[in-house]
Amino acid sequence: MTAQEVRLCGLLLQEHFGEVVERIGTHLLRGGAQNLRTIANETNTPLDLVKKSLCVLVQHGACEFGSGRRGPGSPVEYRANCERVLRVLRYPRYIYTAKTLYGDTGELIVEEVLQRGHMTLSNTVKTVADRLTHNMEEGRSMEYSEVVSAFSKLVETHFLQRCPLVAEMGTAASSTTPATPSTPAAPASTAPPTAESNPDCYKLPHVTLIGRGKRRRSSDDSEEQRGGKKAKMDSESCGDEGIYWQVNFERFHQHFRDQAVISAVASKLDQTSSEIVRTMLRMSEVTTTQTAAYTQPLSANEIFRSLPPNYSISRPILDQYLSLLVDDPMEFVGKSGDSGGGMYVVNLQRALANLARATLESVVQERFGSRSARIFRLLLRKRHLEQKQVEDFAMIPAKEAKDMLYTLLKSLRLLTTPLHVPSTCTLSTSCLLPAYCYNTATRRLLEKSQRIEAILASLQASGAEPEQLTEVEEMITAPERQQLEALRHHINKLDSTENQVDETVFLLESYIFSTKTK
Repeated sequence: MTAQEVRLCGLLLQEHFGEVVERIGTHLLRGGAQNLRTIANETNTPLDLVKKSLCVLVQHGACEFGSGRRGPGSPVEYRANCERVLRVLRYPRYIYTAKTLYGDTGELIVEEVLQRGHMTLSNTVKTVADRLTHNMEEGRSMEYSEVVSAFSKLVETHFLQRCPLVAEMGTAASSTTPATPSTPAAPASTAPPTAESNPDCYKLPHVTLIGRGKRRRSSDDSEEQRGGKKAKMDSESCGDEGIYWQVNFERFHQHFRDQAVISAVASKLDQTSSEIVRTMLRMSEVTTTQTAAYTQPLSANEIFRSLPPNYSISRPILDQYLSLLVDDPMEFVGKSGDSGGGMYVVNLQRALANLARATLESVVQERFGSRSARIFRLLLRKRHLEQKQVEDFAMIPAKEAKDMLYTLLKSLRLLTTPLHVPSTCTLSTSCLLPAYCYNTATRRLLEKSQRIEAILASLQASGAEPEQLTEVEEMITAPERQQLEALRHHINKLDSTENQVDETVFLLESYIFSTKTK
């Protein structure tokens, strides 16, 4: 865990959960596993606030807990999960993917589950139905059954899964109780189970949900009334009490990887080739694990029958496309047999390696210039070269080549390991670039915060109170309106940059992960 990662985690926790949760989370990231009283003493935070902060972190999977290092009977210790906190950066991408695949209903389901950490099916359906009804025309409402249908599709394709069962410390593994958001301090074993270890992790419970969403009336509902209605809704028995659902991040990451492969094939070849690869990935999406190097073998006949109807290509044309994909130097598609007209697989590991290489070349060119990128590509291709050979092959003067090599060595540690293995240079550089990306994301969050503080200070200096702005919008002067528009523009650009940085991080981390599991 680098200093950039810890700092970025702190900013994300502060932005989404507040200063107290940020203080506790950052302390755990830096100090490692600690018990409740140690956290309270070292952070100088009241015990009650520490418990609430840990409850929030556990609710969102950003904190794990288990028996202490002294063994059974010792105080429960808490340890922060840096990787889980950093996934907050990817929330917009998860939500947008759900919207693309399953429409507005799927989008709101994933959004609600991400915001709450985990929810029951019944509460999710009622909340999403109410939100959709509120945005509909007067007199229309959303049926619960439609939301249940979208929820079941997300579970069927493994984008949602049941939360893992947490075994109580000192009891048998079979005696388990579901993790609930109310008590984060419940003890657990040192090796917490995963959702996949539960055979029913993708099995929907039988729920009795009949009705429609209700339109909110904020004008005549006080906070107390709304709180009472929510408590009443939560207390209604629907048959799924204690069964909580969470977002399956690995399944989303698998979808992102597949989309990157499809886009690369479309850029390198054509749209029809990418649609063939898309069909192969779709047929294997549930049966192929995240660590698999290849998809399951598929015959040409199976691929032909599964192609979308609008791609009316004949079987001989499909065979030609498959041969073209197999013979392509990128090696995205491989052939694993000749039965049934040929068995084909998507080479996921090779695809990630090529995508990571293209990303690294792009980063080097953007940061160090086209000549440095030429040297970098040359080293990737030739594996190892002496300085004189670099000068000759790259056709760059000796002094410039020496300076560029030193810059690449200093910035990317390009030559710190022997390059006898073809992927060593790519791997060593890929391991370093995420730190630069996290540092960039940190700067973007800081810039966003500073811009918001600046515009608020400007508005306050003009005599406008924050609560008055929504009521008397016409009182804002023309220069202040220009400042607000500029703020919105800059924040949109910062948000877009955050997403682009995260896409780069995801691609490089996927490649590193694939090399470790090879």
